[in-house]
Amino acid sequence: MSQPSDAPRQATVPDEAAGRRFDAVLADLFPEYSRSRLAAWIKSGDALLAGQAARPRDPVRGGETVTLAAVAEVLTEAVPEDIPLDILYEDADLFVLDKPAGLVVHPGAGNPAGTLVNALLHRDPGLAVLPRAGIVHRLDKDTSGVMVVARTLPAHTGLVAQLAAREVHRQYLAVVVGALVSGGTASAAIDRHPRDRLRMAVREDGRDAVTHFRLRERFRAHTALECRLETGRTHQIRVHMQHLRHPIVGDPLYGGPLKLPKGATDALAAALRGFKRQALHAETLEFAHPVSGEPVRVSAPLPADMVGLLQVLREDTRAWEESQRR
Repeated sequence: MSQPSDAPRQATVPDEAAGRRFDAVLADLFPEYSRSRLAAWIKSGDALLAGQAARPRDPVRGGETVTLAAVAEVLTEAVPEDIPLDILYEDADLFVLDKPAGLVVHPGAGNPAGTLVNALLHRDPGLAVLPRAGIVHRLDKDTSGVMVVARTLPAHTGLVAQLAAREVHRQYLAVVVGALVSGGTASAAIDRHPRDRLRMAVREDGRDAVTHFRLRERFRAHTALECRLETGRTHQIRVHMQHLRHPIVGDPLYGGPLKLPKGATDALAAALRGFKRQALHAETLEFAHPVSGEPVRVSAPLPADMVGLLQVLREDTRAWEESQRR
């Protein structure tokens, strides 16, 4: 991994930067690092102006040498664990992986170990010096699919910036209750539920949230939707689908009580009763490589439980259509 090391990096302040703040000039000279990280290094004395410690607001004259002598610090106390990972793409700057349903992303209350972070630290111990072990976005425990993880600070900074600018294409497959007749856009602000702290909710005073969706496959009482995130709020697709009164099949928080379609086949009844997680899969990620700028597109195959669910829905729909023709 290429992280800050004991070998200092140097750059020269351009003459035309005279009079500008030190922290702003430093951000221009070392754009691969976030402004917050650079500010911390200024305050710790790891970023020097003309060999001397300086304050972030101090003006530069132009022509000085800037020295960056930061040493990477461990930012996580999680313990590496040998947990298998399905890596779909890998280079020196990032991983793209297929997260299985049931795997928690970050350690926390009730999940101190056995998480994706523990697995990543075993795969690449250098991730310990990155914020959140390189994870720049998350999937819910029971959502499967593709995730990108930064392996270097420049990659982390670049990916976070792309996500903030809504430049990362994130496409999901969701199986929802109800036979929709068209796609659309859910644009409804989301924030923490006012009474249940485990849930999110559509709220007028919430944060902007936009989900675009289109029909992938229509069944007699369910629909497979292709969902594209414009924003990335917690539980966004799940909350928006509930708000539209088409909750995701199996969703334990937002799905409500199980309702079997009239005349459901035994196979469909068993499949719906047995599907204990939200039928939501992150299919595809597209972004510009944070270092090279080259386009990266990675897709994760549908997991077996969702493949099986879709097959049963197709069979039930065929059986119902045949019964209508009799």
